[in-house]
Amino acid sequence: MIEANEVRLRLDDKEILRGVSLRIEEGCFYGIIGPNGSGKSTLLRLLSGVSRPDSGTVRLGGREAADYPRKELARMLAALPQEGVSAPGFTVREVLEMGRYPYQDWFGREPGDPETILGRVMQRLRLEELAEREIDSLSGGERQRVALGKTMVQEPRILLLDEPTTFLDIGNQLELMDYIREWQASSRITVVAVLHDLNLAAQYCDRLLLLAEGRSAGEGTPAELIRPDRIERVYGTRPLVLPHPVSGVPQVLLQSAAERAASGAWLRTDIHARQNKEERTR
Repeated sequence: MIEANEVRLRLDDKEILRGVSLRIEEGCFYGIIGPNGSGKSTLLRLLSGVSRPDSGTVRLGGREAADYPRKELARMLAALPQEGVSAPGFTVREVLEMGRYPYQDWFGREPGDPETILGRVMQRLRLEELAEREIDSLSGGERQRVALGKTMVQEPRILLLDEPTTFLDIGNQLELMDYIREWQASSRITVVAVLHDLNLAAQYCDRLLLLAEGRSAGEGTPAELIRPDRIERVYGTRPLVLPHPVSGVPQVLLQSAAERAASGAWLRTDIHARQNKEERTR
């Protein structure tokens, strides 16, 4: 569904991406993780066709992303930004209707009746009671649900997410990610998400790409990538990584400097005790 081959991009005399490659199968929930400045959002813009790489190629469905006509690309791909939808003066229903733009002619008409998809999405995201409310009157979590609804009525084959949970509390974070995962599973859309939260990435993503300084520092399942040594190498801090008690996926526990020192001392003591035991046994 999505393929990038050795993409490079330079901005303001700085090389942001340095030969990144990836291949994402149809129906995959794919996460892009990495520290600030590693090129995550830049890579997402290349995958969206908004920007072109200086070298290398990006293909969507076997075709160069930048070669799609605008409306055809909008029927293929939708994007959900981190700040939610910004449409002052428009109601929730009007914003959702904007998502039907790729299917409309110059007069705003489309061949079928959009009410079916609009009603289904509003019911699915619990937006029916908010339909006539103006966007400015909604909470951050409600606005992000509306933004998701706008992408859902667009009926894309690919959904791009750029840190969609950044401004949300933990309850709204989980709710939004559950909605997206549910949609992805039922519709077999391909999801590509830039995520800062490694625990969310491990819980929701099938595969991950780890970026560091514009290069790939690893690609694989959450269990393969979210490991203390790899995180320390890329992020500069060594966390504890434990399996989730229900799902078994890796979960990251952060440690302060004092806690890292204490755990390091415990580890050294434990290793020394084991060595003494082995020597006595010999």
